[in-house]
Amino acid sequence: MKSKINRKEFLQYSGKAIAAGYLSSWMLSSCAAPVGNAENAGRMKKSLKFGMIEEDLSVLDKFKLLKDLGFDGVELDSPNELSEKEILDARDKTGLEIPGVVNSVHWKSPLSDPDPAVRKKCVDSMETALRDCKKYGGTTVLLVPGVVGENVSYDEAYARSQEEIKKILPIAEETGVKIAIENVWNNFLLSPLEAARYIDEFESDMIGWYFDVGNIVRYGWPEQWIRILGKRIIKVDIKEYSRKLANEEGVWEGFKAELLEGDCNWQNVMTALNEVGYAGWGSAEIPGGDRKRLEKISQLMDEIYSYYPSPA
Repeated sequence: MKSKINRKEFLQYSGKAIAAGYLSSWMLSSCAAPVGNAENAGRMKKSLKFGMIEEDLSVLDKFKLLKDLGFDGVELDSPNELSEKEILDARDKTGLEIPGVVNSVHWKSPLSDPDPAVRKKCVDSMETALRDCKKYGGTTVLLVPGVVGENVSYDEAYARSQEEIKKILPIAEETGVKIAIENVWNNFLLSPLEAARYIDEFESDMIGWYFDVGNIVRYGWPEQWIRILGKRIIKVDIKEYSRKLANEEGVWEGFKAELLEGDCNWQNVMTALNEVGYAGWGSAEIPGGDRKRLEKISQLMDEIYSYYPSPA
């Protein structure tokens, strides 16, 4: 399969090719070996984003707080302005893991931007993030691959982002840290079939999918995406979404639903993750708060995880 497509090829992509891609994706996901961290086999581990902690505490005390509340890990942004020594010290003293980091530049300087200098900023930031993640002991860097808009067409975003990611893959190989593409509201990669194809075209084990459950609900069903993406899923974001709130108050208001009170069918989601062999990290990406709020998030995640089928 070609690693890049031009405008004409993209627009002429036929229904026959889509069907063939679907069958290929389905076969690959159905035969998937367990993914996620091997030591997590048979269970999900509980993480959240560092920015959700709204207590005025040191890095160490924030890590202690999360450990006390039953979290297994926390994801940081990178590049960041935190002290590397403080981060590693907090990790080592608490035993709280850092399963991955989130690129902090990809929205302001997307890989789909027409300006090569802007794209280079994101490429450079990904190198920093990959190296930071290795130091922290993590396994993935979350990356939004591109943004489609009035001045960036869909096919341009597709071609540009793939071209730039190919420059990053050697650093991923070197560090052993994988690039994890996330589905967000960026008007791009809107079908699970296309998302699978996008990953497969790199022909690399160092890139996969960071699946955000809540982000899909507006225009699809998460369990369907999970079964098609299959082994390509290397991390999962735990997030809720309410179609009712979205319809009545506006599309962004859908994210205000509390976990388990929206339209994510968590039993179906956990069953699908188990079916494709995913047993690894789930990271909350929702409004955070103080200790009381974080404790509630921890408890709600436990309830969600209770739907994950027990080992036979």
